[in-house]
Amino acid sequence: MCANVDFYSGFVYNMLGIKEDLFTPLFATARVAGWCAHIIEENINCSRIMRPAYKNVIKESLYTPINKR
Repeated sequence: MCANVDFYSGFVYNMLGIKEDLFTPLFATARVAGWCAHIIEENINCSRIMRPAYKNVIKESLYTPINKR
């Protein structure tokens, strides 16, 4: 498993004496601030949604209608 900083934030919250019930709200609050900053940056710099580079390694397959799945 490749761990990022969020993996360790629970340990830090615990060491700071923060109750476990608040771990998720703290995590979500930090994410919302970042998402808002990203949207503001997109609106200022261009009129389209920016996404990080992504390379699809899955083989392309034909669409199967729902009634034939």
